[in-house]
Amino acid sequence: MQPRGHSRDLFNGSGGTTRTLALDADLRRYMMGIYNRMGLALLISGGVAFLAAQSPGFISAVYVMSGDRISGLTGLGWGLAFAPLAMAMVLGFGVMRMSLATAQFSFWIFAAIMGLSLTSIVLAYTGASIAQAFLITAITFGLTSFWGYTTKQDLTRFGGFLMMAVIGLIVASLVNLLLQSSWLQLALSALGVLIFTALTAFDTQRLKGLYYDLSDQGETRGKIMILGALSLYINVINIFTSLLHLSGERR
Repeated sequence: MQPRGHSRDLFNGSGGTTRTLALDADLRRYMMGIYNRMGLALLISGGVAFLAAQSPGFISAVYVMSGDRISGLTGLGWGLAFAPLAMAMVLGFGVMRMSLATAQFSFWIFAAIMGLSLTSIVLAYTGASIAQAFLITAITFGLTSFWGYTTKQDLTRFGGFLMMAVIGLIVASLVNLLLQSSWLQLALSALGVLIFTALTAFDTQRLKGLYYDLSDQGETRGKIMILGALSLYINVINIFTSLLHLSGERR
């Protein structure tokens, strides 16, 4: 997707070159704004998860413990488990109707709630496993997002398939809450890594394309950046948790 007049400016001499360079620099600022918001949200989630894991009161309110192991969830725990999904849907459908300040604040609240729901990971897996999974996730995300940003292939044709794959993954995960099948969990985790890695490339290219369609450089652009950070954040979290389920060492 090209901005109106962008390709023509490439051949208009120094003036066109200046405009092209300015456009490219602004595109990089736009993408960095998305990545920075995503990165800060990950820091908030990680910080909240580790702090909550140190609170005996929080642990007893949310988890049913058998010794040092989590054997189930309390009513509050089940609510907390589904709260991030509900809030992500509210943000996804409602951000454009919020003020920019409200949208940004809601995104930080979402990241904190997600951190609370990730406390079980801190309790269940060793610190070395968490660090290793996050490092692999960061490398995978970085390489895939870079490819999505630079590739000339049109990834939009895969959008419908990827959305259906995510829906199928969610449904199968809910079914496995009843079945408690370790083999099915492993299969879903492997699929999760593949699906959300592909979504990272797709979302990166989609967000780059949205930049060229933006005529509003104010609040609308800011809200699109928040939505972009939300989609990439969700991809990172799902790659990370799937990798932990696949190869993480439990305490």
